Amino acid sequence: MAVINRTRDSFYDRGASYELAAAAGAEILDIGGVKAGPGDEVSVAEEIRRVVPVVAALRERHPGVVLSVDTWRAPVGAAAAGAGADLLNDTWGGADPGLAHVAAEHGLGLVCAHSGGLAPRQRPHRPAYPNLAGGVIAALTVAAERAMAAGVSPDRIVIDPAHDFGKNTWHSLELTRRTADLAATGWPVLVAVSNKDFVGEALDVGIAERGEGTLAVLAICAWEGARLFRVHDVAAAREALAAVTRLRAEPSALSPG
Repeated sequence: MAVINRTRDSFYDRGASYELAAAAGAEILDIGGVKAGPGDEVSVAEEIRRVVPVVAALRERHPGVVLSVDTWRAPVGAAAAGAGADLLNDTWGGADPGLAHVAAEHGLGLVCAHSGGLAPRQRPHRPAYPNLAGGVIAALTVAAERAMAAGVSPDRIVIDPAHDFGKNTWHSLELTRRTADLAATGWPVLVAVSNKDFVGEALDVGIAERGEGTLAVLAICAWEGARLFRVHDVAAAREALAAVTRLRAEPSALSPG
């Protein structure tokens, strides 16, 4: 899943992935019009203006690519659905309950994420969880069941532990280690770890130096059963994930005969 930031103030690339060429080789394009962190207010109308024309153009040019829209707002989801979106990536954990109903009405997929109850675009302040993995798994299971109750098809629901959203570095690292437990729920697991703060803090590196750490986390998550990977560097991620697939292959599959 390639990140397509239709905003010039994204935390990582400051708009470098604004151009669609950054997504070459991706199977899913995730288009967002509002940066995840604090910043200038973006109205619903402005978010639609940034995102919907891109969805429409991509739908026309690339009919076989899955188009995802990163939004928590139901009106934006509805407008994107009308333009040809396939998936709504609700990174803020159901902040607008209407988004699930939009997905159901239009037959779209829905990413159910765990933000720890954090309001959209807010940074966590001393987050604490008595039982981190168990709590996240329980909350995501409830979110998936709520999406089904709203009418979203079960085979179109994805769960995302949402590293760094409502979590500190220790939480994000622990959820990386517990990816297999997330996968054991039966829901496809998406991980969005690319260049995030927990990678930088764990390795004591800046934003521009998180590439290798990102690939290491992606490899761990893939080995443990994650199915979808939201990334900035598509080519490097594909190579790392292909290596994991090869290394996990049964010995007979590696035989030259």
